[in-house]
Amino acid sequence: MTHYKYLIIGGGLAGDGATQGIRELDAEGSIGMISLEPDPPYMRPNLSKGLWKGRPVEKIWRKTEERGTELLLNRKVTELDPAKKQVRDDQGTAYTYDMLLLATGGTPNHLPFGNGHIIYYRTFQDYQHLRALTEQGDHFVVIGGSFIGSELAAALTIVGKKVTMIFPEGAISENIFPGDLAHFLNDYYRDKGVEVLTGDTAASVQKVGDRITVRTGSGRTLEADGVVAGIGIHPNLDLAKEAGLKVNNGINVNERLETSVPDIYAAGDAASFLHSALEKRTRVEHEDNAVQMGKVAGRNMAGGNESYTHIPMFYSDLFDLGYEAVGEMSSKMTTVADWQEEPFKKGVVYYMDDGRVRGVLLWNVWEKVEEARALMKEQGPFKEKDLKGRI
Repeated sequence: MTHYKYLIIGGGLAGDGATQGIRELDAEGSIGMISLEPDPPYMRPNLSKGLWKGRPVEKIWRKTEERGTELLLNRKVTELDPAKKQVRDDQGTAYTYDMLLLATGGTPNHLPFGNGHIIYYRTFQDYQHLRALTEQGDHFVVIGGSFIGSELAAALTIVGKKVTMIFPEGAISENIFPGDLAHFLNDYYRDKGVEVLTGDTAASVQKVGDRITVRTGSGRTLEADGVVAGIGIHPNLDLAKEAGLKVNNGINVNERLETSVPDIYAAGDAASFLHSALEKRTRVEHEDNAVQMGKVAGRNMAGGNESYTHIPMFYSDLFDLGYEAVGEMSSKMTTVADWQEEPFKKGVVYYMDDGRVRGVLLWNVWEKVEEARALMKEQGPFKEKDLKGRI
């Protein structure tokens, strides 16, 4: 039975961040990382961004093994016994630990049909699969119109493919952006050559000969060379639940990222933490949160005593447009838009709740994330006139 001073379950950005945090305080302690994926940790955002714009594949790797981490790839942990400080994987191998990190991430939501014919885009293997299809085919259907769907539609178009987007909402990222901005994106994508089918759903996906037939809820039939879906993820919580850890929408952690069981920490997409600016418990499924939370968890596992107070940011690239954002963003919230040039080209959108700024969208505005974070900490109350020109 192999023993590790630090055992990490999950081979994503949070797990990699933890190895960095551990090594800041402990240069020698043994680290093991068990990952479902066959590949070592990499920068996941590149899968729908940089790799389609010419970024070399060799630039995405996190070089986790250079920090003395033993990578146990293509394995799933099936049992966790906190009393024995022991885990077991799907190959029957058992491991013991002094400190454990659950960085189990999330799994893409699936449709109840089209088995084997839809790429649920999440991993480097998915990127390789989709990229290989683009070497052969020309028409691709993207199911979903939010973060991943909008990025993939842009990426596939950039490499010269014909793209059809299907989603039930009335506009791209309608649940996130104010209505006028979301509808602007519909027109913007159509101008770029994307067929945008709003208010519609994929009803069936079947392989017919060498191509894939997608039938929509409205009765349309689409012939495609590949179908890719980005319809959200759900956190991987089963292991934590079965081990008796406190779980709600995620694995509950305190400010030090400790779970309800001693010597077990959690970080990344699966962790439910107290957001220091929003002052409520939440989960965040983005790179910055995974990396920074992983680092704090790693340092605390190695004897540190830090609270996680970082306000995570996230970003996206949509053809020639891009944004950075912090906090909570929902089209159901009251918003204040401050466009610096013509609408939708460059500006800041503030998301409000009870007079406080709860989220900030920096639309084609760069190097202002720290100002946005500072504004979220202010009590307010703010009125629209107070925010015009603020960032």
